[in-house]
Amino acid sequence: MTTAPEQVRLPAEWLAHRYDPGHDAIHFVAVDRARRRHAAFLTDAELPDLGDALVVRRGDIAPAASGQRVNFVFHSAYCCSTLVANAYDRPGRAFSLKEPVLLNDLVGWRHRGGAPAQIRAVLQDGLATLARPFEAGEVCVIKPSNVVNGLAMTMLADRADAAAVLLYAPLEVYLGSIASKGLWGRLWVRDLLAKFMKEGLVDLGFAPDEIFLQSDLQVAASGWLAQQALFAKLVERWPMRVRTLDSEGLLARPAAALEALDTLFGVPSSDAERAEIVASVFTRHAKFGGDFDADARKANQKAAAGTYAEELAMVLTWAEKVAESAGIAIMPPHPLLPAP
Repeated sequence: MTTAPEQVRLPAEWLAHRYDPGHDAIHFVAVDRARRRHAAFLTDAELPDLGDALVVRRGDIAPAASGQRVNFVFHSAYCCSTLVANAYDRPGRAFSLKEPVLLNDLVGWRHRGGAPAQIRAVLQDGLATLARPFEAGEVCVIKPSNVVNGLAMTMLADRADAAAVLLYAPLEVYLGSIASKGLWGRLWVRDLLAKFMKEGLVDLGFAPDEIFLQSDLQVAASGWLAQQALFAKLVERWPMRVRTLDSEGLLARPAAALEALDTLFGVPSSDAERAEIVASVFTRHAKFGGDFDADARKANQKAAAGTYAEELAMVLTWAEKVAESAGIAIMPPHPLLPAP
């Protein structure tokens, strides 16, 4: 592991990968554009054999260029958010970052008792460092992990020019996805809800011991509702900069969704360019490679709905009552796309 000299200015190929609060340092790793494009996420598991990190104290990093715009794809998971991020790898126009771990590190620091003012300062510097473009004029689009959603309010408050799309799968689709993933999916939603509770994002009228007694899919629905409540607050505060989009609408009308996103994010593009992106990006599986087919996705959803029909129906009915009691809209406001 090497230590950098003072006032370091690194090119965009050096990804701001991890944050060490003990030394107030950012760990950079060399990840070029092509490798970022093919990795599902910017994690150690997806980027093995990166070599030694370059460790730079935060105060030794040269100030980022002013005026670099950052936009966000906040999401509730299993809703094609990686697909959207892949659509913004456009040399000369835009580049995307898929779940950079540095942001997760700040959430972990917060859960361990980090001071809010310190975390906010590091978040500001971290976003500026992540947003270094490969080419001049490129707009940055960051898709954080959804465990970072608790920082969304701060990120939008500190970045006055930032826009965000709040991407989600309809509740029935989301629950079917979780159920079809077996034990792993059911454990994941419990871990996610526990993190949201630490973030103070869960206000559904349940005591902690009542949540413990919920079934796996009830826990999944509780996490989904907590995120919808947050999304509604973001839209209410920044109606000109924040829009909502559901995964099924995205896949049914990808060209229209990209046109609206380009406008929201300030990325210049033509109909022909968007058609090429739809043909190249929306036909590849965002996480696993290979062909992606919206009809095949619907077939998988139908299979999950059939296998877990009784459980899904019961939890959906329960979740609708919880949402009504908590004042949460099942269909979030301010959609990106008008009704067809």
